[in-house]
Amino acid sequence: MPSLSRSLLDSFIQRDTATTDKNGNPFILGVIIVSKTRYLTKSRFKTAQECPTKLFYGNRPNEYENKKLDNPFLEALADGGFQVGALAQIYFPGGIEINTKDHDQSVKETEELLNQENVTIFEAAFRYQNLFVRTDIIVKIGNFIRLIEVKAKSYDETEDYFYDKRLQKKGIYKIKSNWQEYLYDIGFQTYVCKKSRSDLKFTPYLMLADKTKTASIEGLNQRFILLDQNGRTRVEVEPNTTLETVGDKILKEINVQEEVNLIHAGKNLGEKSRLELKIPSFEEEIQQLAELYEKDQKANPKVSSECKKCEFRTQSTEKKNGFHECWLPIVSEKNINNPFVFDIWNFRKSADFMTSRKYLMNQILETDIDPKEDSEKPGLTQSQRQWIQVQRVTNKDNSPYINFEALKEEISSWKFPLHFIDFETCTTALPFNKGRRPYEVTAFQFSHHTIQKAGKIEHVGQYINFERGHFPNFDFVRALKKELEQDQGTIFKYAPHENTVLCQIYSQLKVSTEPDREELMEWIKTITESKNSSSKKKSEDMLWKGKRSMVDLCEMVKNYYYHPFTNGSNSIKQVLPAILRESQFLKTKYQKPIYGTRGGIQSLNFKEWVWLKLDDSGEIIDPYKQLPKLFENVSIEQLDSLMTDEDQLNDGGAAMTAYTKMQFTRMTDIERGELKNALLRYCELDTLAMVMLYEHWIEITKPQAKKKAA
Repeated sequence: MPSLSRSLLDSFIQRDTATTDKNGNPFILGVIIVSKTRYLTKSRFKTAQECPTKLFYGNRPNEYENKKLDNPFLEALADGGFQVGALAQIYFPGGIEINTKDHDQSVKETEELLNQENVTIFEAAFRYQNLFVRTDIIVKIGNFIRLIEVKAKSYDETEDYFYDKRLQKKGIYKIKSNWQEYLYDIGFQTYVCKKSRSDLKFTPYLMLADKTKTASIEGLNQRFILLDQNGRTRVEVEPNTTLETVGDKILKEINVQEEVNLIHAGKNLGEKSRLELKIPSFEEEIQQLAELYEKDQKANPKVSSECKKCEFRTQSTEKKNGFHECWLPIVSEKNINNPFVFDIWNFRKSADFMTSRKYLMNQILETDIDPKEDSEKPGLTQSQRQWIQVQRVTNKDNSPYINFEALKEEISSWKFPLHFIDFETCTTALPFNKGRRPYEVTAFQFSHHTIQKAGKIEHVGQYINFERGHFPNFDFVRALKKELEQDQGTIFKYAPHENTVLCQIYSQLKVSTEPDREELMEWIKTITESKNSSSKKKSEDMLWKGKRSMVDLCEMVKNYYYHPFTNGSNSIKQVLPAILRESQFLKTKYQKPIYGTRGGIQSLNFKEWVWLKLDDSGEIIDPYKQLPKLFENVSIEQLDSLMTDEDQLNDGGAAMTAYTKMQFTRMTDIERGELKNALLRYCELDTLAMVMLYEHWIEITKPQAKKKAA
């Protein structure tokens, strides 16, 4: 018999005990098969909330290319949800977990437990028609149930608001976009549970990591080890982990009945309801999605500016392109690979232009962007940079934009030796150490390159913490201080991250008992600038601008330099390949094995390394792709995509995931050593990329180069 796809197997099942294996997975026995219900679960509902058409594409991994990381274990490492879920269960002693993966059996076991007057159940299963949910925690007392959804998301009741405060002042209760995913999730679960058991009263709660609380024990996170067993991710809880041994509670239950009522009533749309907008009610939407999924039908695509982030928008030619299928009725096949309006850097008006049927970048006029100068700000304004990007695309012009004079003026103010630094950090829901809060920053690695006035380049320093459970931040600053305090040379960062991290460590030092805390705090202030945006919450001693504040090369890219090969991105991982393609100076220099040699460029992790290599078609190979992968069959782009902070450039997902694997899984010394060496190489390349950018700018601002460019 020919093999069947997973999706097809899910659609059929033999009504016989021999047709499921010990894990409840269906297989075919004989040839007599009958239809099996395909359930809309909470994970599929979440996907459908992003885009209903994704239900169809995502169910066909062999047909449609998907650039999203499909690795539950690595996603769990980055997210921390499994560990938070395990800690939440510790908070409910005596809870009974339903372990079976079989739908029918899990519902049956749930019903049997619900017959008890009082009971706490983990992973309880509820089914209504073609809807199915497993709930994280339910606490039943009589006919009343607390329905608790556990999320690895931070919460501070003094700062985090579920509603748009501006609209709330007008009496309009609209849930903020950053909370929609979580509240719709619990809203869906509440709906299914109530329909399944109308005789019980369900009250929905979110359980979140409380940023106002601190861990009262050491090594809380180390009690929850993440395991990858035959493709299944689970948490192994260390022995003797009880309510008493985990210390003070750092997870908080929040009653969200009001928010769920708002969603169910269809009033979470600002000033208009679903009825007024003539769109399906919440219940009707669920029914429509469930029917689409059960029948394996494709939802009519509803294209929008959100398509920019679609995981089915790929360059692969081996499989079908879901993005193309959605857009081809609107955009011709000839233009489908052209940049879209929403590809314009930091452009907030793309939805408006798409309403007027302007979908592609080459349809945008100068009046649409309306580029304006800012006399108080040096270099390009945001609108000017956007218009340069549009011009280059429209004219098929691959030449860079360079503000030679501004670059030269900035460069002339720098003081040798020059220092290029890059940090790798992570934040975890469950703190490493006593006294630490959920999602406090952990700075575990840095790299440091220098350039002397005579032009000598060296990779002179690095730091990495690989000790499990150790809080490295103060050792990190001590090591960095030792590297940078030897002179008064200019220090470079790329994006605000390094400044933000050092300011956060400053705050940690302030409440610490470190013997050298005052010395470290004063040094941090010399190379950083506190954020003015939150000055209202800061005392005078928390406001400063250091005389040696780090220079942000990313801001300089935004202000003075644009290369079409970056496709509008300012990430160093996009800028590096672009300048390597552009610069003959860099091509000539780095195609030789000079890196990691005594007579060339000193390196702490490479020997006789060639950075500029060509593929079979003569194109430059991205230097990052020359490094060994941190995880097998997973690209650095996929790992970096795990970073979801829109304020950052999302370049740190790979290192963060590697570090959390070292911290929260069992590894051999050999595996730890290999991972450590790989991380050192990646971080070194980050600071070398900054060096190469500097070298490129020095070369193009020379008088003869400027004359040639003109």
